[in-house]
Amino acid sequence: MYQFEDKIWFWLLVIPALTLALFFINEFWKSRTQKKFITSSLLIRLSPNLSKFKPYLKISISSISLILLILALVNPQIGSKTETYKRFGIDIVFAIDVSKSMLAEDIAPNRLEKSKQIVNQIINKLTSDRVGIVAYAGKAFPQLPITTDYSSAKMFLQNMNTDMISSQGTAIDEAIQLSTTYFDEEINTSKLLIIISDGEDHNNSSLDIAKMAASKGIKIYTVGVGKEKGSPIPIKKNGIIQNYKRDNKEEIVITKLNKKVLTEIAEITNGFFIDGENTPYVLKEIDKILLDTEKSEFESKQFSEFKDQFQLFTFLALIFLLFEIFLFDSKTRWIKKLNLFNENNTTEKH
Repeated sequence: MYQFEDKIWFWLLVIPALTLALFFINEFWKSRTQKKFITSSLLIRLSPNLSKFKPYLKISISSISLILLILALVNPQIGSKTETYKRFGIDIVFAIDVSKSMLAEDIAPNRLEKSKQIVNQIINKLTSDRVGIVAYAGKAFPQLPITTDYSSAKMFLQNMNTDMISSQGTAIDEAIQLSTTYFDEEINTSKLLIIISDGEDHNNSSLDIAKMAASKGIKIYTVGVGKEKGSPIPIKKNGIIQNYKRDNKEEIVITKLNKKVLTEIAEITNGFFIDGENTPYVLKEIDKILLDTEKSEFESKQFSEFKDQFQLFTFLALIFLLFEIFLFDSKTRWIKKLNLFNENNTTEKH
């Protein structure tokens, strides 16, 4: 088994091809020009040691050297052995509340930014687990399907904001329902759903949907961000608070952490509620959860270990280049004896 590491360098092969083409064009032109001013026999008598064969040999060696150097850049690799790689882990989906209530600043810098910090640090601790992200407000919206690409997960996480979903409210039931579609039922992995929210629930079917998730083997853990005493929702412009969100009666809206709802949702699936105010505490609890959760095989791949071969091509190219450097245009004795172009007979006749 073999492969080429950098195939892009193959385009450089046009250089030796062009070099050879220009050489033959030049030789043809030189031959025609010489015939106009001097005969072949006279040219041999004037330059008896000039070899007709050497220029062709030199251009061939130079071209071979260049081709070998290009192959060294391409770096052919030969597979030395095949190994089977198995990946074990847990499927984890993060459902993150992006409703306007998450802008409340009872937890610094605000509830949403705190949620993103928590999820980001959880991802940093993962090794082979798969993660997915769901955003929800009045509706649930898929952000990132199940993947082991943690860089993409953190990028999507960073871009989440309260303006990404136009429908406002907090539909935890839709978030749970959408999250359940992320898990592959054909793969027998442990399935965790971590909901990060202030718990405000504008629908009454969250508990029923949680029971449905539990029947599919999904365990839900909820992380509550916010305080039960509540906080107003600031309206900012250029980072400066201009006002606070008001209801139809022009009274300032106070959004509170609904610990009761989040606890009930988690307990239905044999999970539990985690207070999200203290990030180290949350991470500690999540670590315990991951440690106690069975990791299953969800991926098995075979791959070959390849070894670089560019050194061989570089060495051969240098050998040919050294040979070309010490190759002179005049005839050498052994080539002269071969009489490749019938030069000796021509000289004797004249």
